[in-house]
Amino acid sequence: MKTSIATVCIAGDLREKLAAIAAAGFDGIEIFEQDFITFDASPREVGAMVRDHGLEISLFQPFRDFEGLPEPERGRAFDRMERKFDLMQELGTDLVLVCSSVHPKALGGIDRMAADFSELGERAAARGLRVGYEALAWGRHVWDHRDAWEVVRRANHDNIGLIVDSFHTLGRKLSPESIRSIPGDKIFFVQLADAPLIEMDLLYWSRHFRNMPGEGDLDVTGFMRAVAATGYDGPISLEVFNDQFRGGSPKAIAQDGHRSLIYLMDQVKRSEPGLAQSLPDIPARVATEGVAFVEFAASETEAESLRKLLGSLGFHRAGKHISKQVEVWQQGEIRIVLNTEQEGFAHTAHIAHGLNICDVGLTVESAEATVTRARALGATPFSQPVGPGELEIPAIRGVGSGLLHFIDRSSDLGKVWEIEFQPAPGGAAHEAGLTRIDHIGQTMNYEEMLTWSLFYLSLFEVEKQATVDVVDPGGLVRSQAIESPDGGLRVTLNGAETHRTFAGRFIADSFGSSVQHVAFATDDIFACVSEMRLCGFQPLPMPENYYDDLAARLSLSPGFTERLKAEHILYDEDGKGGSFFQVYSRSVGDGIFIEICQRKNGYAGYGAPNAPFRIAAQRRLAPQPGMPRL
Repeated sequence: MKTSIATVCIAGDLREKLAAIAAAGFDGIEIFEQDFITFDASPREVGAMVRDHGLEISLFQPFRDFEGLPEPERGRAFDRMERKFDLMQELGTDLVLVCSSVHPKALGGIDRMAADFSELGERAAARGLRVGYEALAWGRHVWDHRDAWEVVRRANHDNIGLIVDSFHTLGRKLSPESIRSIPGDKIFFVQLADAPLIEMDLLYWSRHFRNMPGEGDLDVTGFMRAVAATGYDGPISLEVFNDQFRGGSPKAIAQDGHRSLIYLMDQVKRSEPGLAQSLPDIPARVATEGVAFVEFAASETEAESLRKLLGSLGFHRAGKHISKQVEVWQQGEIRIVLNTEQEGFAHTAHIAHGLNICDVGLTVESAEATVTRARALGATPFSQPVGPGELEIPAIRGVGSGLLHFIDRSSDLGKVWEIEFQPAPGGAAHEAGLTRIDHIGQTMNYEEMLTWSLFYLSLFEVEKQATVDVVDPGGLVRSQAIESPDGGLRVTLNGAETHRTFAGRFIADSFGSSVQHVAFATDDIFACVSEMRLCGFQPLPMPENYYDDLAARLSLSPGFTERLKAEHILYDEDGKGGSFFQVYSRSVGDGIFIEICQRKNGYAGYGAPNAPFRIAAQRRLAPQPGMPRL
């Protein structure tokens, strides 16, 4: 399987684009005419530069408004193509894309268009070149891949073939199943793009909102399954027009693109019988049992404040590391690691971000298989020297330069707490009823959300939920949940569009730290809060106005409303009988906070209606610049 990407997908000039594309692991490029024209070098020099990067030019594009024209426009179109043929030979590529015409003078008629392509095939063959025909979703006469294929079929020339594009088929809401009947050797090239489902003009949607396969809502996997069934064995390429990508990091966008293709083809290989086994063989998406631990990097002063907070939540110090300044606090299945070491990754993270959650551990079926799949998807592995008696726990870099460690129960990794930690004196304290980690909230700049959504979707057995707009007094925050089927792993990705928001301030103040909050689950939030208050817990105070509005909006009884208000508990209902309770700690550090929540009767959300009120309360208590955070 050869992978390719259109240069239009990546920001920067042509040299910057090629460097990013090559570094991401692509085999080739679709060179867009504009990228070539704006670059100050001859066609031969550009072709040599591409090959010097270890890439090939898989496709030259686009050639517009060719077929079905009356004279003299028809003759001019052939003359234009001859000049493009000259350019292609100088560049060193043999395939050009012709997209279906939108010319106002273009005439309909399959036979007329087929005759044009038959003649063009003769001219291309004389130069050893090929021509691919693509149906634009907004073409004047041809906007369906079935019609484009009929033109190619009637042209009946070895040097004329079909180019299929997932966006043009799926964006038109056409079934890709008819592609299965097309001979694989007559498909010259495959272009892929996803997109969110938005009702708008097709051309505008295409030019501004495409994204990588897996980042949108289109069935790109089903499209590619149909293509694979034909026996097609040529390049698979990305053609993505997206305003956000055009202003993003060339390196990051190229990495996302390559990851999306590996993920897509792995899905296709697993679901389409008889697919060529030339595709890479990697472990399947990883099932997760849940969060094994969350690790804070802290100074000793910060750690002391965290100990007080954890104690007020009913945690007890369960163990101390055999050789490092690391301790583990526990309640139920929840483990919180406090790391005050003066060397190693946590120390480096503390220097960079201050108090932060630098590491999240996940329990998986096979840690080794998880890292193997992560590597295949382009994730960065992590390791550091281990001391005597320590285990080497597989890890990769995650969101915001943090780490993800993987623990499985089938090896010694599952015994890490007994092997690396000595029991702390004093034993278990009086617990408050916290059972496990319900979810983790990761905060990032808005333009990074697609990257990290794809990261989780491609690596783990999770699904993404609909994006929710969270209103902050300082602006909007986009929030998207990533969940495993059983709810064992839940991650909320919160994209801040401005540093004026509470989330945006966290990113700025922590210099890009990721995990802003951790939510602990309980089976009885009223009993839990009562126990925590006995331990000294101070909840985030909520105003009476919130409870007055809540009671009116959800028709709550006065007694129930008073119970919520007395404990500063937030509440939501889903309209299906499910309900959700939340209470928050006050913030520590640069805006890190703890949530305690209870889900009842299948409630699957995250209390989104309560977010504006929670954020307003946090902003009221946030220290002003220059004031201590702990």
